[in-house]
Amino acid sequence: MHPQEFGKNPHELYYMQVQRERERGEKMEDSPRNRKLRVCVATCNRADYSKLAPIMFGLKADPENFDLRVVVLGSHLIDDYGNTFRMIEQDEFEVSSKLHTIVRGEDEAAMVESVGLALVKLPDVLRRLNPDVLLVHGDRFDALALATAAALMNIRILHLEGGEVSGTIDDSIRHAISKLAHYHACCTRSAEQHLIAMCEDHSRILLAGCPSYDRLLTSYHSEDSAKVIQHWLGDDVKENGYILALQHPVTTDIENSVKMYGLMLDALISFNKRTLILFPNIDAGSKDMVRVMRRKGIERHPNFRAAKHVPFDKFIQLVEHAGCMIGNSSGGVREAGAFGTPVINLGSRQTGRETGENVLHVRDADTQYKIYHALELQFGKRYPCSKIYGDGNSVPRILKFLQSIDLDEPLQKSFRFPPVKECFSQDIDHILETQSALAVDLGGTNLRVAIISMKGGIVKKFCQPNPKNYEARMEIILKMCTDAAIQAVDLNCRILGVGVSTGGRVNPQEGVIIDSTKLIKEWSGIDIRTPISDALHLPVWVDNDGNCAALAERKFGHGRGVEDFVTIITGTGIGGGIIQHGELIHGSTFCAAELGHITVSLDGPECKCGSRGCVEAFASGLALQHEAKKLHDADLLITEEVPLKGEETITAAHLISAAQHGNPKAEAVLRTAGTALGVAVVNILHTVNPSLVVLSGVLASSYQAPVQQVISQRALCSVGNVKVLTSDLQEPALLGAASMVLDFATRRMN
Repeated sequence: MHPQEFGKNPHELYYMQVQRERERGEKMEDSPRNRKLRVCVATCNRADYSKLAPIMFGLKADPENFDLRVVVLGSHLIDDYGNTFRMIEQDEFEVSSKLHTIVRGEDEAAMVESVGLALVKLPDVLRRLNPDVLLVHGDRFDALALATAAALMNIRILHLEGGEVSGTIDDSIRHAISKLAHYHACCTRSAEQHLIAMCEDHSRILLAGCPSYDRLLTSYHSEDSAKVIQHWLGDDVKENGYILALQHPVTTDIENSVKMYGLMLDALISFNKRTLILFPNIDAGSKDMVRVMRRKGIERHPNFRAAKHVPFDKFIQLVEHAGCMIGNSSGGVREAGAFGTPVINLGSRQTGRETGENVLHVRDADTQYKIYHALELQFGKRYPCSKIYGDGNSVPRILKFLQSIDLDEPLQKSFRFPPVKECFSQDIDHILETQSALAVDLGGTNLRVAIISMKGGIVKKFCQPNPKNYEARMEIILKMCTDAAIQAVDLNCRILGVGVSTGGRVNPQEGVIIDSTKLIKEWSGIDIRTPISDALHLPVWVDNDGNCAALAERKFGHGRGVEDFVTIITGTGIGGGIIQHGELIHGSTFCAAELGHITVSLDGPECKCGSRGCVEAFASGLALQHEAKKLHDADLLITEEVPLKGEETITAAHLISAAQHGNPKAEAVLRTAGTALGVAVVNILHTVNPSLVVLSGVLASSYQAPVQQVISQRALCSVGNVKVLTSDLQEPALLGAASMVLDFATRRMN
């Protein structure tokens, strides 16, 4: 261990290691090489050649250190896309191999077949050229074939422009190539950070900038720009007086991208400015886009000029002097920013790209009007120049980086994972263990902890009085959980996590009790997840008792297989949970399903919440106890059938017993309570329209019939047939707390 590492935590050690790797990579740049580095540059299309050409010129200009080999494949060799391999020959590069790898069809299957054809042809070429390093650019399907072949043939790969984020399948291909590549030359600081987050070796990542910026920042001020504009758009067109349009298909949403292309053309026709439109690339959907262009007569329209290919040095001049650029090409969000040219970016293809203020996004380009309005806003404007993607010195950095590559280093790439908790391989003991959850229920009187199996069986339960202050309560919770986890081992139970049910308003995302019930003191604003998780080293879920009751019914009770239902707890208070589309509803401030505070009477009794007429003030255990005491004080409750033993406290149970024995006063109280709860349920039916109502808690059986009757009398006919059932679950709070753990574990294992 390095002397500075003593006493450091794992995260500090990780970042110290990262820093040393960076320093070692910088020192490598000065190391000499005994022979030329054989570098193979493979170019697939006009776009990647604009990025690779500056590097190729740099390699060619340094024959003492580099032996350049060039492979041309993909759409370079297709007439419909301009036979762009000719510009490589015009640049006087010796092409080592030309590979016809495109299967025509311009659909998804053709793209897959093209990758397969390239993989069939590439091995012979790579074996013959025997490069030390293969340069692969970007995110095209052709590049994926190149990277796959090179990786399998143990050829080092330098990936250009990895780590960037955009839309469509390009993102997946780009990141896949990054994982295959041994070295990376990225364009922006964000891209570098993305590669680091993808666990790539920091010492093998170069923040170089975009190679195309080396050309456009040094050579775009050409005196013949007027001639270029006239050649491509006509003699009567001036600087800033034309539009450059370049739209490619989105392979993950071809139908919508073709529709968007048509809307763009309609908007350009209506806008009535001279427009140079470039043909789309060879991706799936391009043939459909060309059909749309020809159906609208774009190639014959006096305001349009159509081109299959524009050489890059001419293209950048056209971008610089355009009144506006429109479409979804990366050139709009990259190269155009260097000139401050206004850009309209349509759709999702470049979503996630870093852009300058010159780019106006029309992500939902679903009408011609939106696109036309964007043209009105952008055409003719000029913006400050942006150098997000480069400063004009990319190529020297990349050449120096290539020279620093140590060919004696092991070829097998390694990933730099951040420190994680140690994980254990599964063995036979884990298979034989009972998958279980630790459930915690914080009631107003007692704390309960239980080990609950995957099928809802309570393996063991522990109970202690709930202390009156925070410190004592947290201490006993941690002790009970720790003791239960220890005993779980003896019971051959594997604890997957901890679920906590508590009264009050809870933020389950953070594991924080926002507001507690009045029965549990010093319990508001409490983070209960962190101390339990730290003590047991297990994941912890937290929710309130009403929601837990609904979760228990969903997993173990009447709610199994039911998409929409409501659970109502009838106990000391009234609470519950709402399940819609199979998911628990929490609400914007975690206050959903406060069912006890539904108003059922404008002038009803005062509720503990401070309001009046809440159903809880009529039908809760406390409300019934209050009414029972009033009857007892008037000698209208206790009879021979309902005796009172010694100093026994009057409770709701005495009222229910009296009603069962025919006490008319007690019957009237229960009738009013049942009606109030029924009215509340009718309001719920009219609001969220569940298909089932489950009554849970000690009073459930007393209320089931009255509530069903009120529904039949007062509910709309569309919800009048909803069934009211009493729960069969003995421990809904504990089972619901356990279900949070077990549902997660089930999803993870499936």
